[in-house]
Amino acid sequence: MATFQALNVNLVKYVCSCGKNHPVCRLYLCRHCLKLRCGDCVLHEVDTPYCPNCLEHMPSTEAKLKKNRCSNCFDCPSCGHTMTTRATSQVVTNPDDPNKTTTKKVYYLACGFCRWTTRDVGITDKPQASGCWEALENPDSKRIFSLLETYQQLAQREKTEKERKKYVRRRSYLNYAASMDKYGLTSVAAKKKASVGSSMSTLKENEEAVIKTFSPPEPVVDFDPLPDDIFTEPVLLDKVASIGQRLASPEFQPEEAGSLYPRHKHLLIRRSLRCKECEHNLSKPEFNPLSIKFKIQLIALLHVPEIRIFSPTELKFKKECKVVLSVCNPAVYNTTISLIPIKDEDNFSNSKVELPKQEVIISSRDDAAIYDDGNQGQEVFKDDPSIVKFRRDNKIGIIIKVTPGIQEGDVKVGFWLKHDYRNTAIALPSEGQEPQTVWLQHRVHLNIGPLKVTK
Repeated sequence: MATFQALNVNLVKYVCSCGKNHPVCRLYLCRHCLKLRCGDCVLHEVDTPYCPNCLEHMPSTEAKLKKNRCSNCFDCPSCGHTMTTRATSQVVTNPDDPNKTTTKKVYYLACGFCRWTTRDVGITDKPQASGCWEALENPDSKRIFSLLETYQQLAQREKTEKERKKYVRRRSYLNYAASMDKYGLTSVAAKKKASVGSSMSTLKENEEAVIKTFSPPEPVVDFDPLPDDIFTEPVLLDKVASIGQRLASPEFQPEEAGSLYPRHKHLLIRRSLRCKECEHNLSKPEFNPLSIKFKIQLIALLHVPEIRIFSPTELKFKKECKVVLSVCNPAVYNTTISLIPIKDEDNFSNSKVELPKQEVIISSRDDAAIYDDGNQGQEVFKDDPSIVKFRRDNKIGIIIKVTPGIQEGDVKVGFWLKHDYRNTAIALPSEGQEPQTVWLQHRVHLNIGPLKVTK
């Protein structure tokens, strides 16, 4: 039973404004347009890049120069886990007296998961713990930069030609405008045209200089023959790099395990989410990566009642069965809910469902209620036992009747969840306004489970 309740969150999904099904924990509720939003119907904005290991944040321009990688943290080239710096002592000769030896502290990188170290590939130990590990230089970097520069020049040329076509006019119109110009617009257009022409000439000179230095690629005609021992010598898999290890370093793609080199750790970003319709923030974290708090967090799980299947039910074809739904109220005030059938065409449902016709009140969330022995029972709210199965703190069990309409497969039903919501975004506490209470409706898709196979 505990395992079923832990996994049944994927059996109940809410439909967001774009028409996709998601669990309530994956949705956001906009307080201004009062609609559910998922990750596909919101705007993702980058706040700050940061390293997930050392939590150092940097501006976007600096992260772009460093190729979105941290300069102090490394990933293991063998397994991909974060590497740590290990210290050891090394005996070296004293430069003042060659006959004497001294102990020197050196550092190397080691992986705590696969035990790979920089000593395995012949990388010398460094005298400092950080900032002294050199990055490998791509042998094709000059060629890549020359290609980027050439295509930037071509893109600039196309952009300049489009700008020049905007100022091309007919000769008769220009003569008429020159004779009737009283505000000096003709001189402004002439200066603009001259500047475009000068930039075009300068661009042509730069383009010719770049094209002269740019050499076309040479096609490969002959390949080196395979060694004679490739079919006779056994293959040592521990000395050959795997496909994942090669693709992890696309600049070098080492073929042998002895050519692996530590990789700088990729940066992550702290992002904020914004509603596409009203452009208000739905989620905005703190700027400092060390903080786990949010300035704005409008996740739907904190505002919309959460529905779950309370227990598994034995389903049979065309036989009415009772299903208990557990509804949790996340708000700090009593919430009134009602389940409404879907009248229009529903492509999700394949069975009939009978919902309770009256509204049900769910008590508010109280974090200290778990330490209190007394709870609000059914006698306080005068619940109908044919509708309410149980009531416990801010949770309530609602009974619905389902009649499966398929002979095999999962039984699926859909309905509308209607509840009241106090909109605190419109109210102004400084002016003493009370929050506005509105009624919201959300479409819920419920996957009850497979039918029982009868023999």
